[in-house]
This record gives sequence, structure tokens and C-alpha cells, in this order.
Amino acid sequence: MAKGVKRASPGADEEKNPLANVELSDEDAKSLQQAQRDLGRVELAMDRLTQAKIVPAYERRREIVKKIAKFWPVALMNNSHFAFFAQHSADQLAISYIEDVWVARDPVEPRCFTIEFHFKENPFFTNTVLKKEYKYLAPPPNAENDKQDENGVSETMLDFSWERDVQPQAFKIDWKEADKALTKLYPGDTPEDEDEEPVEPGSFFNFFEKAADGAELGMTIASEIFPEAIEYFLGQAGGDEDDSIDSDEEDDDDEAEEIDLEKPRPKKQKI
Repeated sequence: MAKGVKRASPGADEEKNPLANVELSDEDAKSLQQAQRDLGRVELAMDRLTQAKIVPAYERRREIVKKIAKFWPVALMNNSHFAFFAQHSADQLAISYIEDVWVARDPVEPRCFTIEFHFKENPFFTNTVLKKEYKYLAPPPNAENDKQDENGVSETMLDFSWERDVQPQAFKIDWKEADKALTKLYPGDTPEDEDEEPVEPGSFFNFFEKAADGAELGMTIASEIFPEAIEYFLGQAGGDEDDSIDSDEEDDDDEAEEIDLEKPRPKKQKI
């Protein structure tokens, strides 16, 4: 005789999950929304204050690291997300000519920024600076929403949306020769949706010449590598400790061709 199955009593599922069917009143929903906006105001005020305080420190670091050979090429390549987009040896050679990296925040909307890569004389292009701007698309003026509180935060700032209010810009690279135009030699895979990450990235320099940045490489540079550049240079950031520098083996020669950037690194998962 088959063993019977015990029938659950009515409401058993609800009893097992005390968090089911939680209801939120309109009043509570409005209160939560207001609390969230209050927190947003404080966070924005702190971000603005942080920028004002930290830029002078970045400027002091800038002068120090300029004296260290290959600082920025090594720091950049020690980030696995960046390294995924610089897999070609020609890219790595061009990157070895970088002597300075700077992130300039938009004075109106500091969540937008421009990345500057400063290069020494090199065989690839005549530009001394390559830029990637994430342009702030300011909404139409609204007297009520644009009114700032005591911390300089307005309703417009609270309603900021990266997808809606930011437009990445393309930048023209002046290649010296056709056989040095890395973006033509390695165009990469262009997905139908420009917001998607390419399967085959091609040359890193597509980052400048193509407006879209579906892989959010600019955010990685501005929000991860630039603030923690010293840690990346020393191999102490991003989980890439195995790629840290052996100071005993570093050569003081400033010849760009001697930089060791050939070791491939795994792709960073997009978040």
C-alpha cells in the first residue's frame, strides 16, 4: 500500500515565510522616499567636500609620480579590466609612453569627468594629450529644482541619472602613419548595442576614438585606478598582488621599449 502524503494545512506557506505579503502604506512609502532623498543630499554634500579637499592631494601626488619612470603604464596594466582592453603588444608599447594621467571633474556636476592621458613623443600619434570626456547634459533650468540648500545641493542634482544625463565623447587621434593607426589595425568587435561590452575589444585606443563606453572602462579608470594609482603601481590593489613589482629587478632606464607589459591578465567581471 502506497504511503500517503500529509496534506499541508491552509496557510502553511504563509506561516513558513513570515516576510511574505508585507504591505507598505502610501504614507510609509513617502516617508521612505524622503529619507532616501535626505541621505542622497548628505552623500552629495560629502562628495563635493571630498573633491575640494582631495584635488590638492592628487596634484601633489602628480608631481611625485612624474619622477618615477613607467609609473602610469604599470599602474594601468596592473588593473585587470584595463589590461583586457590592452592585450595587443602594439597597444602596450604605445601605453608605455604615458607620462601622466589626470581626471578632471565637471565643476557643475562632479559625477561627470574628463580623463586625460599625457604622452611623451612616440612613434604612433602626434597628440601629446588624449582625452575622454563624459559630458554632463544639464537639464533645462528650473527655478524650483535648481535652488541649492546650505550644502550646495539641489533637487536637480538628486535626480541625476548617468544613462540620461551623461554623454561620452569621441576624440580624434592624429596617427602618424597608416601602419601605426592601432584603431584601424585592431578595430575590435562592435556590438549592435553600443552599451554592451565587446567580445573582442581590439585596440585600447578605440576607447578614445569611439564615443560609446559600454564596458565602463572610463569609470574604472576614474573611480578605481586614478584614486588608487600608487596601490596599483605597487601591485597592492584590485587583487593583482601576483603582478607586483620586484624593485630589485626594476631597470632605471627610461626607454619605453623595455617596459614589461606583455603578461596577459584576466578580464574583470562587469558590475
